[in-house]
Amino acid sequence: MTMRRCPIHPKSADDKKPAFCPVRPEPLKNKASLFFTFFIKRNSWLKGLFERSYKMKTGRVKLPGLELFVISELSLVKRVMVDEVEKFPKNRILHEMLAPLLGESIFTSNGDQWRKQRDMLSPAFVRARVTKVFALMQQASTDMLARLAKVEQGKHYDIDGEMTFVTADIIYRTIMTTELNPERAKKVSNAFTHFQSRSLRIAMLGIFKVPNIFIRGTERKRRVLAAEIRSSLEEVIRPRYEAMQRGEPQDYVDILSSILETKDPDTGEAFTYKEIVDQISMLFLAGHETSASSLAWAIYLLSEFPDIQEKAYQQIQEVVGDRDIRSTDIKKLTFIAAIFRETLRLYPPVGFMAREAAEEVTLRDKLIKVGRTVIISPWLIHRNENNWERPHEFDPERFLQEHATPIKSKYLPFGMGPRVCIGAAFAMQEAVLILTSILKNYRVEAYPNMKPKPVGRLTIRSDNGINIRLFSR
Repeated sequence: MTMRRCPIHPKSADDKKPAFCPVRPEPLKNKASLFFTFFIKRNSWLKGLFERSYKMKTGRVKLPGLELFVISELSLVKRVMVDEVEKFPKNRILHEMLAPLLGESIFTSNGDQWRKQRDMLSPAFVRARVTKVFALMQQASTDMLARLAKVEQGKHYDIDGEMTFVTADIIYRTIMTTELNPERAKKVSNAFTHFQSRSLRIAMLGIFKVPNIFIRGTERKRRVLAAEIRSSLEEVIRPRYEAMQRGEPQDYVDILSSILETKDPDTGEAFTYKEIVDQISMLFLAGHETSASSLAWAIYLLSEFPDIQEKAYQQIQEVVGDRDIRSTDIKKLTFIAAIFRETLRLYPPVGFMAREAAEEVTLRDKLIKVGRTVIISPWLIHRNENNWERPHEFDPERFLQEHATPIKSKYLPFGMGPRVCIGAAFAMQEAVLILTSILKNYRVEAYPNMKPKPVGRLTIRSDNGINIRLFSR
């Protein structure tokens, strides 16, 4: 898991600087047996990848309770995600994994239900336009700096927890006009970490046809964890929902108020209480978990590459200087944005996207029957040598070159097509603001002999945190 020299791509053979790869799980030499797959994948699906996974265009995996097809050929990715999206709805396994937590939210629903939810939620996202929420983001970022000021200089510090806190705080403020206290943040974060690991375990046990008697305990605990997270959100949602039911005036301009007020354009009906909790749970977890993951990985990368970190600091000095960061600065901080985009390429927060064949189709030379699972994996597509030069290297410059605007089918950290993440602009502004705030005030260094260990569950996180040292500028 240590940082190792990358295989030099032929086009970069003249480079004088040695190239090094950030951490990734070492791929297996050959495809694992079913028995081995069960034991290595139940805690992280990244561990089951083998060398050919990073080169293939399509692949087929047959397990006792599941046949799935991994699609990496770019034209087929576009076909699944854009051109024929109705033939490939979200997979039922994903729905079963997330239903205790997210219910029937826009993230897991399909067809008419998804379209209805999208149409009803659209007005809410007008209130989350990046220019309108910048001040709220900045308040949370200022509070983050106050917490970092209490960290002892040069000592071991796990920045992963802080990124989870600050991104959750930002989402709380923008969705519900409420600051997040550390106790609630820790409770929700711990519950979601355990929910993720148990969800992957449940999915693997089901795929390998393990009898239900061996699953019940894990499933029961998983539902308790989901209830803990939802109840934390309901502490804010319920009083406002009940006040609206009583006809009391609401003095809020946030996403929750919009969801409370929205009506179905066809029936005139509002969201039920459960539907509101489902949608807010989705927005909260999708909005903070993915950003927390990506920001933690970005800081890890900066800690390992001091030259890149120094270049970023110089741009911050040129654009911002000693004053506070303004919303108009965000678009000028192009190198910070490039660092985050490259982080999303190497460590996409959602490493795989599961779809399901709604009808019999042929993709390349693979006949895919109704109900079979189709996997689009940003982790594999972003690291495929047919798509990127030096795919395992950290090189933000690739997003600064004139020709560097990537075609969407080979760069999809936010998905693509009709179901692309509607919070992409929000996430980019948040990331540039937080990274700029940290680098403006601190130099970050990797903590010796404590490399992160990427694990793939619902999101890609480090199993042992992101351990760094902070030094004031």
